[in-house]
Amino acid sequence: MLGPSAAGKGTQGRRLAAAFNLEYLSTGALLREEMSRQSELGEFARPILARGGYLPDDLMCRMIDSWLATHQGGWVLDGFPRSLPQLEWLDRKLAGLGQSLDAAVSIEVPAEQLLARILARVECPACRWSGDRSQTDNGTCPACRAATRQRADDTEENFRQRIVEFERLTQAVVARYAEMGILVRIDGTSCPDKVAERILSHFNP
Repeated sequence: MLGPSAAGKGTQGRRLAAAFNLEYLSTGALLREEMSRQSELGEFARPILARGGYLPDDLMCRMIDSWLATHQGGWVLDGFPRSLPQLEWLDRKLAGLGQSLDAAVSIEVPAEQLLARILARVECPACRWSGDRSQTDNGTCPACRAATRQRADDTEENFRQRIVEFERLTQAVVARYAEMGILVRIDGTSCPDKVAERILSHFNP
């Protein structure tokens, strides 16, 4: 799943995984979990994510390598690869496993609409559900009933920096997958149900 922050990668990635009984990994949620545990990785990532930056490629690849070692039956990756070195590493990794990507889904939304979503986004610290405040029950998580909260990195300044990083690094990934003929471009401006329909239409017979 490719796209800038708040494009809907998490929402749509989980739906796509559920539709085909696949494993789902959000690199962002995994890193936030590490930060909540105050692990070495989490403390290293904290200041980088706080300023809207991307973690080093070698660290991200090691993290994905560990996850793939125990999830080889089919999956949806959200937030990886975010750079060409990560893409090239993933290609080599999958080739070694005798696997390949079926598709790269790019969700596309104008920047100002993304910013509005960012400022309305909340996350559940208990189960890592994320969504719009309007999807909660007075701030209660619809998945596990815990209290939701805004992510610490969901600020306008951070968002602007993340857009810069996305344009600088991840647009090259989108272009490469387009050259490979596996890119699926999705208009992500509609409601989540409509966006999900568009995505699933590319995979359903």
